[in-house]
Amino acid sequence: MHHKQRHIYVGIDLHKHHHTAVIINCWHERLGEIQFENKPAAFTDFFIKVHQLVPENMTLVFGLEDVGGYGRALATFLVDHGQMVKEVNPALSYAERNSYPTMQKSDSWDAECVARVLVNKLDFLPDAEPKDVYWSIKQLVTRRNALVKAQEALKNQLHVQLSHHYPSYKKFFAEVDGKTALAFWERYPSPSCLEGVRIDELTAFLQAVSHNTCSRKKAKEILELVKTDGTTTKQYQETRDFLVQSMVRDLRFKKQEMALVEGELRKLMKLLDYQLETMPGIDVVTASALVAEIGDIQRFPNANKLARYAGIAPVHFGSGGKGKDHKSKQGNRTLHALFYQLAIQQIQVAKESKKPRNPVFYEYYQRKRKEGKTKGQALVCIMRRLVNIIYGMMKNKTAYIMPDIPNSKVS
Repeated sequence: MHHKQRHIYVGIDLHKHHHTAVIINCWHERLGEIQFENKPAAFTDFFIKVHQLVPENMTLVFGLEDVGGYGRALATFLVDHGQMVKEVNPALSYAERNSYPTMQKSDSWDAECVARVLVNKLDFLPDAEPKDVYWSIKQLVTRRNALVKAQEALKNQLHVQLSHHYPSYKKFFAEVDGKTALAFWERYPSPSCLEGVRIDELTAFLQAVSHNTCSRKKAKEILELVKTDGTTTKQYQETRDFLVQSMVRDLRFKKQEMALVEGELRKLMKLLDYQLETMPGIDVVTASALVAEIGDIQRFPNANKLARYAGIAPVHFGSGGKGKDHKSKQGNRTLHALFYQLAIQQIQVAKESKKPRNPVFYEYYQRKRKEGKTKGQALVCIMRRLVNIIYGMMKNKTAYIMPDIPNSKVS
């Protein structure tokens, strides 16, 4: 008997409020269908109903697409009950649906396609291993990304308003959303609020909010710029001032929330005991983003698997004895982007000292360029090396050690 004949396959189509499960055998014969709510209280009843459809001496195999989303609670329940749970890539079930002459789309058919993928790809599908710490880190990273996106949108809105109020506002402060700048925009949202304000008064205000970083010279410069800009007061100026102050308050809130999220990320990252931040270019934000996308490093048997997962390993296209390696456009694109940004960080050169951040990678990059590779191809080489390093650091929980000899060759 083939080992696939010993299993009964349960494909589950996952949704926010309810799931649909279709049970088949190794010959794709449908044994039953079950619909149940997406809540822990309904999982036990579903589990019992599935076992009632399974012949004796047969093992259940469950297939779920969205293990990290709507299917996470169910996956955790099944794993805790000692069941075999496989993670099915949505692209595989999508290809299964498209492989038939007549295209269908329903919860029942989607679940059956997942079950069919289970049968056909059983030996290649990864085990679903939902772990709370990695899931929590990913949720925090997602929350931070949302805050960053909202903050950028607010900054753009603030730029628009300030360009009407203070034509020369970009010369006031280095950053439009810096601590001192936000305090100034809130106190003086438009030039009309600066009428009658003397240099000494503005100097005292700026020194207080900047902790004596700003001087009298800065206050004088701002007042002179406002004077040279001319009159910008318009109708309903109070409403426009309110808009600026509202944006300032919102920006402050976003910054405070981001700091709190990063604090939670530090706590969780300490529990994992990784030392990714010892590498140049990696802070707690980058480290947590890498962990959020990679998850448990133990699920990758070697660095080559991680490189393929990140879409960094080349893909060979060939036929008739001829072929060529091409850049992969598949894989986890978020993880691919993280390695790309990290590769750029490694070859950056300081403006003043002209010293590279990572001499070894900088020399390696220059060597690849001399070999005839383009900038993009040389960066891909660095990304592949970084995969090996990150994999080793996470696997062994070791720190990054910068080589003593800057001119050492990287094989």
